[in-house]
Amino acid sequence: MRRLTLLVMVLLAGITVCGHTIAAPQYLGGDEDLLARLISGEARGEPYLGQVAVGAVIMNRVQSPSFPNTIPGVIFQPGAFESVANGQIWAAPPTQTQYSAAREALNGVDPTYGALYFWNPYLPVNPWIWTRTITLWIGRHVFGI
Repeated sequence: MRRLTLLVMVLLAGITVCGHTIAAPQYLGGDEDLLARLISGEARGEPYLGQVAVGAVIMNRVQSPSFPNTIPGVIFQPGAFESVANGQIWAAPPTQTQYSAAREALNGVDPTYGALYFWNPYLPVNPWIWTRTITLWIGRHVFGI
């Protein structure tokens, strides 16, 4: 029930109802847990360095003026991550490897050279993403700025 409630809160975040905007929810699990969940949802099965790189993209976005300035803000930004949209972020608890990758990213490890985006080139993507400058390719993910 808690997952469903949080998912509904996330889906409603930023929607105006009767003239009032519903604010983005507070995620009670903490930044490390949320980042590990995003890494699990987006990079499960990828090499460890690729998992750290996905976490680094989140941290790079937090530091960028073009994105929200918190980890939950970046992760729950509407349309930003497929694993949030399809619920994979909640599908399985993160592994110790994913927690380790999240800790490294939180501690500033960035193998992406400042990337703000990642995508799987083997899946259909918006052609706009290919206009980004590619900084790195790890496993099934391309990283770019």
